[in-house]
Amino acid sequence: MPDFWPNSGYHLLERDAAGHLRVTDGFIRAYLQRPEIAPIDESCDAERAVHGALMANPREAVGEARIAAMVDEDARDNYRVFLGFRDRLVQAGTVEACYLGMFRDGVAGVPPLFIDQMAQVVVRAVIDGTDDPFQARAAELLFREQNVILRDGAPLVADRETVEMLATTGGMGSLGKLVVDSGAPAKQVNMDVLQPETAEMYWVRNEKYDTVLDLTFTRQGLDALCRVLESWVVHFLGSEVAIQPLPEINDDKWVWHVGLDAEATALLNDLYQDNEVGDDRRRCLLSLFRLEFKDANQMAEAVRGRPVYLALCMTPAGRLRLKPQNLLVNLPLAAES
Repeated sequence: MPDFWPNSGYHLLERDAAGHLRVTDGFIRAYLQRPEIAPIDESCDAERAVHGALMANPREAVGEARIAAMVDEDARDNYRVFLGFRDRLVQAGTVEACYLGMFRDGVAGVPPLFIDQMAQVVVRAVIDGTDDPFQARAAELLFREQNVILRDGAPLVADRETVEMLATTGGMGSLGKLVVDSGAPAKQVNMDVLQPETAEMYWVRNEKYDTVLDLTFTRQGLDALCRVLESWVVHFLGSEVAIQPLPEINDDKWVWHVGLDAEATALLNDLYQDNEVGDDRRRCLLSLFRLEFKDANQMAEAVRGRPVYLALCMTPAGRLRLKPQNLLVNLPLAAES
């Protein structure tokens, strides 16, 4: 099976009996080697001492006095944020428990970058063993913001960071940026849309984030996203669900819905309450979905056996920021006995 996203940190983790990702010293050390934390030539002795101690024992307690002794203010702030995150990881024991706990208890103080990194490493575990490049590309939506282009009505999504980089450099790296900064126009951004006959190219380019996914109804990209979201739910919650795209919601007994992003949540709320939704907002709707529990007894009694409707939207500016945590904290689960 293809390996992919080698820099995600997935291979630094271990599976526990439930298949979840146990936090290891190696995984924590990877954060210590990030540019925000790793010492530079100007780093003071106090900063170097703390970094060296943590590299030797990534779980070592570090008191505020040791942080306050660092000369650089940015270094002090970075260490406080990192150590707060590290302590959450260690206390939770697994990446999944840490991730889910943050959204149940509050994410205050945790940078979005750390949340996205956890989502990446977990979804890497969720689809481990897949040989479907469409699923791997669809899984990127769970941790990377996308730009959306409507081409003849078809929603095509491309990695936002990659699009902006290519628009800035014309695909020529720092040389291209110099050319653009000098006043020359950037080259047009051209990225390959995954097609069934060419999709294998994804594996060679998997960490370039430079392929485009077609989310048109009935096409392979949208189906792949459904399969990823199904696996995401069962991995975290142990609940097997079936998710299918819908052209519309036509249900007089609509009882529950979950937006997969902020815009989708607001849109579904208005549709459910029969509030008027203008054409501009409707154009932002990328897809509707129907989610059904395979075991209805896992649902809250008041809605047991009824479908859950989902929606995915872009912003008016054409951005898509999927929030996979919404499926974990907003589904109508039966109360634990």
